[in-house]
Amino acid sequence: MIKAGIIGSTGYAGAELARLLLGHPEVSIVWYGSRSYVGEEYASIYRNMFRFVDAKCLDDNMEELAQEADVIFTATPQGLCASLVNDGILEKVRIVDLSADFRIKDVKVYEKWYGLEHKSPQYLPEAVYGLCEINREDVKRARLVANPGCYTTCSILTLYPLVKEGLVDTSTIIIDAKSGTSGAGRGAKVPNLFCEVNESIKAYGVASHRHTPEIEEQLGYACGHEVLLNFTPHLVPMNRGILATAYASLTEKVSYEEVRAAYEKYYGGEYFIRLLPEGVYPETRWVEGSNFVDIGFKLDPRTGRIIAIGALDNLVKGAAGQAVQNMNLMFGLAENTGLTQAPMFP
Repeated sequence: MIKAGIIGSTGYAGAELARLLLGHPEVSIVWYGSRSYVGEEYASIYRNMFRFVDAKCLDDNMEELAQEADVIFTATPQGLCASLVNDGILEKVRIVDLSADFRIKDVKVYEKWYGLEHKSPQYLPEAVYGLCEINREDVKRARLVANPGCYTTCSILTLYPLVKEGLVDTSTIIIDAKSGTSGAGRGAKVPNLFCEVNESIKAYGVASHRHTPEIEEQLGYACGHEVLLNFTPHLVPMNRGILATAYASLTEKVSYEEVRAAYEKYYGGEYFIRLLPEGVYPETRWVEGSNFVDIGFKLDPRTGRIIAIGALDNLVKGAAGQAVQNMNLMFGLAENTGLTQAPMFP
């Protein structure tokens, strides 16, 4: 059995990790870490875990945890994992970090967008960006994986074949994305209260959202040159889900079949990516509770553009599910082990 520890187990992503790992046939959770609830019964914080988890919450002592676990998941605020990791820990245990600490290779870009001093930039060159469908072979060999963000996973996967195959002009990309409120975390914040969110939709982080450089960097690797794009996220009154609608100008006149072939080239054999039939477009309700990404697209010959749409569950494929998918690859398991749950509805 793989012994797993979760630092940040009482946040939404950490709790989703616990739920998925409890159902994983090859994993035993040995550490429920939470700085805010040390000594409290985990099931008293998340009552859905009653009779599933008898453990009490421990602290975020990564040094001690590295003695007990084979893999550590850090579902923590930005900056914490980078402040804890060191050579001794990485020699003993593998780490899947759900924060942004190791996603961006340029430390100056990270520090600019996140407003933090990076505490361990020496590990940036070796950290693998854990978007499994694109970096699978690198993930298998990694000891430190940077689990991608929810908006970024949806946006990158939706656009990747188009950018990789040169079908779109990358200077024209605009991404309009929507997220459920769980994406903002479990902390009490006035803008996320029910009365503030219900019956409303709002844009935020306009031209300044910190997932922007992550999307640009990864799409830049795909096309081989710098990418500059507009990314605008929106908050919608639902618990879970990401819907990303991307617009871009085509570089040449192409048919639906030609674009479909590009998507099939990269995703035709992917378990977790579902390419929808022509004329069918993703909806968040059809991926909720699952590790699937639904993708559809529409060509607009009138404007010479393509509209590509992706949907995923921000807590599963956008966080915890993808972290488990990365762990499976790192330990030589079938990639979908513990992740074959059908989406929930309603």
